[in-house]
Amino acid sequence: MLPSKRRALIVEKLKKEKVLTMKAICRDFEISMETLRRDINELAKDGLIIKEYGGIRIKEEQSGESIIEQRLGLNLNKKEAIAQQAVNIIQDGDCIYLDSGSTTLQIARFLSQKQGLTIFTNSIPVMLACKNTNNDIISIGGRFRASEQSVTSYDFLFDFDKINIDKAFLCASGLSIEKGITDFNIDEVATRKKIMSISQKVFLTCDSTKFDKVVTARVCDIDDIDVLITDKEADKKFLSQLKSHHVEIIT
Repeated sequence: MLPSKRRALIVEKLKKEKVLTMKAICRDFEISMETLRRDINELAKDGLIIKEYGGIRIKEEQSGESIIEQRLGLNLNKKEAIAQQAVNIIQDGDCIYLDSGSTTLQIARFLSQKQGLTIFTNSIPVMLACKNTNNDIISIGGRFRASEQSVTSYDFLFDFDKINIDKAFLCASGLSIEKGITDFNIDEVATRKKIMSISQKVFLTCDSTKFDKVVTARVCDIDDIDVLITDKEADKKFLSQLKSHHVEIIT
């Protein structure tokens, strides 16, 4: 296994368990302590983990939200599969919105396949990923948010009443039957609500690790989204409950 792949898997496991001991990592990944120390040094240098006596723990912001660079390698196979499903839905010439998030960034990386799109986004990584495509890219403007590399408080600079979005692709930090779609940041929530109000169809791109999870700020009810694009490991019972709310499911 390549070191970069192994480190991504270590971070993925750490995201779930919060703290891991050195011995447990060596055992689970069948690597030597010397190899693990090299991995840990690289992960710590990248600002993804915090070293502790005998182990490591995930590095999070005070809000509990991990920085976007940290999330990029987590559940990457799931996010890429979700992104490909989304790209299959996008037609040449569509006007779309790509939310800030690691899953929508994967969508952006596939858009070189498309022609004549108008891409609205608040995500700087999405803009950069789309810069060499044959598509128009429009930033919504506002205040820069460093942790997500996104732009929020859209109302400062942009008149949304003049546009009509065919397909909006949104992310979420939590998806619950009772509490709906939730996120960590209030400004991100306000932006998503406005985007939903001017979009013909709303797609939630959300991997199954976010299921049955509730975080700080509520975006909307389950019924307010049209389609959920998720991975094939998604819990069938949970998906069945979503369908009862008239949400189309794509896996």
